[in-house]
Amino acid sequence: MKESLAIRLQEGLSVVVQIKRLSHAVDLPLPKYATRQSAGMDLVAAIQCDIHLHSGEIGLVSTGLAVALPYGYEFQIRPRSGLAIKHGLTVINAPGTIDADYRGEIKVGLINLGPETVTIKRGQRIAQMILARVRQASWQEVDSLPATERGEGGFGHSGI
Repeated sequence: MKESLAIRLQEGLSVVVQIKRLSHAVDLPLPKYATRQSAGMDLVAAIQCDIHLHSGEIGLVSTGLAVALPYGYEFQIRPRSGLAIKHGLTVINAPGTIDADYRGEIKVGLINLGPETVTIKRGQRIAQMILARVRQASWQEVDSLPATERGEGGFGHSGI
């Protein structure tokens, strides 16, 4: 049985986000969760013509969506695992961030890391979007930092 939006809101499992479909995406579906416990919603390509990304090529793909996130939240744009594993298609700046004060069109920067050309078609699911809580840091400048077992050990310091 499906949970109602009211129950999810009451339990803190849902956040209302305003979304606007732009004129070139009115026929495309809004992002949605595939299952009740999915973390991400799929974004689709709102393009007029196919995009052919050759191996190593980067492309910026329109989604036809703009959002107004509540203060304290971001959307993270991440690769779809199937596209990444099967075709080498991934988000170039993964995860990309949509800030709460951004009102422009959400676009996805994709890169083809695979050996073959990848064709992106209108309405194709190209990435996933995850709502995340954001906390901002405030600085406390100090002369020294507290000691830890790791200390200043950097990349690879703990072995393989």
